[in-house]
Amino acid sequence: MSNAPFLPYGRQILGDDDIQAVVDALKSDWLTTGPRVGLFEKAVCDYTGAKHGVAVNSGTAALHAAMYALNVSKGDEVIVPAMTFAATANSVLYCGATPVFADVSLDTLLIDIESVEANITAKTKAIIAVDYAGQPCDWDALQSLANRHNIALVADACHAIGGAYNDTSVGTLADITVFSFHPVKHITTGEGGMAVTDDELLASKMRAFRSHGITTDAHQREKEGAWFYEMTDLGFNYRITDVQCALGVSQLAKLDDWLAKRSEVAAWYDSKLNSSCAISLHKAENVRHAYHLYVVRVDDRDAVFQKMRADNIGVNVHYIPVYLHPYYQKLGYKKGLCPNAEKAYEQIISLPMWVGMDEADVDRVVSSLSA
Repeated sequence: MSNAPFLPYGRQILGDDDIQAVVDALKSDWLTTGPRVGLFEKAVCDYTGAKHGVAVNSGTAALHAAMYALNVSKGDEVIVPAMTFAATANSVLYCGATPVFADVSLDTLLIDIESVEANITAKTKAIIAVDYAGQPCDWDALQSLANRHNIALVADACHAIGGAYNDTSVGTLADITVFSFHPVKHITTGEGGMAVTDDELLASKMRAFRSHGITTDAHQREKEGAWFYEMTDLGFNYRITDVQCALGVSQLAKLDDWLAKRSEVAAWYDSKLNSSCAISLHKAENVRHAYHLYVVRVDDRDAVFQKMRADNIGVNVHYIPVYLHPYYQKLGYKKGLCPNAEKAYEQIISLPMWVGMDEADVDRVVSSLSA
């Protein structure tokens, strides 16, 4: 085991300004469901160009809210990529619908357009495409498919805030876009997420859904001097706190600088991995990559993983194809469903990627990987 300090694959960066923002919220009259929630929603909308934002307590909650707003229900199918975190598909199950797994392209691990088209049926209600590792999908092709078949399009952009496709910001490329603010993501609220959309009706449905299906929140009623409220549908308690949103507003102000640093770390990897045994994923020319992850392919992945962990380098694997998890196997999904995703899973490893890294850290990772 190495004596070098542990280098995680990702972590949050918190400054004194972030701490002060949280303290100010704690000293205010509102700890939750107050004015800072709306301020954070507006800040994310201003940043992405979306018209409406709905902040919730996780990226998973945002995905669930999106499925609800699109009226996904029992008997419906929703196409999702096999290579993603389980929450993407779980949000479909929460609504009683069926996730249909599309394969991914081997060079990018983004959802494969031909596989999506092959899986569209009369039951298909929506497509959820994931901007894997921070690289936007082929949104023109996906939008064309969705329009042709009259189905909804959702962007799981939990890896990709700040990214762009053909100079269009992530957040405005689909009917609903979902972000995550978990500590390993680009900015953090501790736990938290947001759905953004240009559709006012979808936004209003998601706002009610995050608070038990109730049409107004406590802050609105306080401003209006009213007490009356109505529960119009069965929602959930997916509310996010003002304390978290205060942190989110403070963090968002640093996002552009942090994206630039992630690109710098990725460029160091790109230049230093040329002579190593690892092969990085392909980056398209028409995107701005947000670099949540830096993923490479290696021979004998498990041995490489163990060696690098012994060197105190916190490599990780993103992801096991969702349908290979035991729960999905019990639902009847079988191995062999998405060959590219399964092949990639045996090879991929995520290298450390976060804004606190310097070039010496990258040299250390590449040295361990290449040894």
